[in-house]
Amino acid sequence: MSKKRADHEAGFVLHTYAYKETSLIVEAFTRRFGRVSLLARGARRPRSAMRGVLLSFQALSLSWSASTELGNLIGAEWSAALRPLRGRGLMCGFYLNELLLRLLAREDPHEALFDYYDDALLRLAAGTDLASILRNFEKRMLAELGYAPVLERDAASRPIDPAARYVYEPERGPMLLNNSISRQTSVSGQTLLDVAADDYGRAETRDEARSLMRSLITQRLHGQELHTRMILRDLSDL
Repeated sequence: MSKKRADHEAGFVLHTYAYKETSLIVEAFTRRFGRVSLLARGARRPRSAMRGVLLSFQALSLSWSASTELGNLIGAEWSAALRPLRGRGLMCGFYLNELLLRLLAREDPHEALFDYYDDALLRLAAGTDLASILRNFEKRMLAELGYAPVLERDAASRPIDPAARYVYEPERGPMLLNNSISRQTSVSGQTLLDVAADDYGRAETRDEARSLMRSLITQRLHGQELHTRMILRDLSDL
């Protein structure tokens, strides 16, 4: 099998695992190669050049070679100023990382999603409007994976009525609420239109958008539970 090599590729560390006594396995999200798994030999040694570099949420330049699914990390260095995430912003960052780890196939490039992720980290570091950052990223991630939410027309292709209430069927889209499905969770037409416009100014929109995105993502996880979501549940506005 031929060996592939990547030099100075833009990427972010999503997660690291200890490997043997001195090494790490790095799950990284890269701009041109998507999610990749890399072995960082000796990265846990005190004098390793990579020891303090392989940090989550920092823009990196990565070089590696690979002949199997697990590549060998050759070099890593920062490519931008440090972006410290703190408090709730840090938890939101871990949530985005877990979404990417669970939903992205390895070596499936998503350059637009990489740019959305980069922008989301910059906004999380600023520490404002965290809920809208999460909803924007969730919506764009679903679209990149081929599951773009239908938000401006209902399942019968009629324009969404902002005054009506809908049940969202993931495979069909919004359906007008009626007595036969009234026990299901509903969302207002105004919320659907607000999400389409990335407008989270209304408290009702923020609440219903959170529930809607959670439902759509849960379906794509096929029963898997997100560990970070369990923590974010305690942060009711996120």
